[in-house]
Parts: sequence; C-alpha cells; structure tokens
Amino acid sequence: MSIEHDIETSRTSIQVIQRMVALLDAIADYPDPVSLKELAHATGLHSSTAHRILNDMVTARYIDRVEPGTYRLGLRLLELGNIVKSRLNVRDAALEFMRSLHKKTQQTINLSVRQGDEIVYVERAFSERSGMQVVRAIGGRGPLHLTSTGKLFLSIEEQAAIHAYAMRTNLIGHNKNSITEVAQLEQELMLVRTKGYARDNEELELGVRCMAAGIYDDSGKLIAGLSISAPADRLKEEWLIDLINTANQISAALGYVTPKRIDHNK
Repeated sequence: MSIEHDIETSRTSIQVIQRMVALLDAIADYPDPVSLKELAHATGLHSSTAHRILNDMVTARYIDRVEPGTYRLGLRLLELGNIVKSRLNVRDAALEFMRSLHKKTQQTINLSVRQGDEIVYVERAFSERSGMQVVRAIGGRGPLHLTSTGKLFLSIEEQAAIHAYAMRTNLIGHNKNSITEVAQLEQELMLVRTKGYARDNEELELGVRCMAAGIYDDSGKLIAGLSISAPADRLKEEWLIDLINTANQISAALGYVTPKRIDHNK
C-alpha cells in the first residue's frame, strides 16, 4: 500500500470518530430519546451517514435504539464512566493543579480530606522559598473547627451535627485566636456558607493564616479542601480567586459539573 493510501485511511478514520463524538454530544443534549432527523440536523450530517454510524454505536451499546428512528445514550457509557470514576483519585487529580498554584503564589498549597473530627493533609506543594516552616507534613492532622478546610466540612452539616461535634471535642483551642465557643463557630460557618470559602486566621498556629475552597466529586459531594497557607502578614487577598479557580478545575477533573444559575429576571 502507498503512503498516500495510508494517509487517506487515517483521515477517514479520524472523520468517523469526529462524527461519532458529534452524535454522542448531540444525543446528550436531549433529555428524551431523539429522532434521526433531529440528530442529522444538529450535527450537520446526512441522514444516511448519521444512520450508519448510529447503527454501529447501537451494536457496541454506546447508543440505545428506543424505538425505530429514536436514540438515547447507552448503558455502555455508564459502565465506562463507572470504571473511570473508580480509578480517579483526588490526590492524582489535584497534584499538577497544586503545583501550578504554588508556582504562582510561592506559598504552601495543601490538599486535605476529612477523617472523623479532623482533617488529614494528603498532599502538599511547597518550597523553602515560601518563607514558612511546614509544621504539619503529609499525614498530619488538624481539628475541623480550627482549620479552613475543616470549616468547609462543618459548614455543610446540620446544626445538630455541629453541636454534637462541639460536645465531642469541647472545641479545644490552640491559642488566643482559636474558636472555642459554639455561637462563635456557628457565626463563622454562616460566613463560610455565604462566601463559599473558608479562612483560618491564626486559629491553629500563631503567625499562619490559611484560606480554603472545596473540591467536589461527580455527585456534587464535598470530598476535599484545597488551601493556601502563608505567614500571616503575607497572605494576599488576590490569591483567593486563583485558589477557587484551581479547586474548581480539580473538581471538574473529577467529573463535577458546576450547577447552572437560573436567571429569575428573564
């Protein structure tokens, strides 16, 4: 076979894949089974071309033919999606994004998850140039009510669960800035819910301030917190938007889709 033939075959294969993806995307836009005519119109494909590709995808179970001439996404996609989900790891998904954020801020970036009444640091991006000694290494722990990520997790709890946490832990403080009263904690958590991010203003360690944004999985569940730790006098407010954007990117990598806002003024 000639090189020209191989190139042409490759182009044809790529074109077929592109058309398959276009059809899948088009079907995904419809909540109900969609007709061949509508799919052909949405993708710009000739009906016969769309029909041929759809038949192949039905055979492979990527598409279901509900009744003659109408289609919906198939269970094979769900099976593959579950495989992808099972292999996703928040640490793996976050690491490169954390390194990029550290490079921009030159401050310590933490990835933390909840375990019981504490958060556990599962990954860090930092350097000696950050100007702050890393006191809690990977695997280190901190109380929920004294850490920015911990406050994110407490903020999604019902009031009864927050009171139960306060009873179990006695809201023990670490220094003069620590939150040690239930009313003060509830007020702080209300701010977290309103703003969508959390802060630690030298409540865990004197001289260290943090701010955290949540990371969500494909079901919308809060599974981790991303935080910036810096010397108290060096934490810059302009880093907040970078922090939130980075947390959103990690969530997206885990399959989370940001809910669309409804404009009630329309």
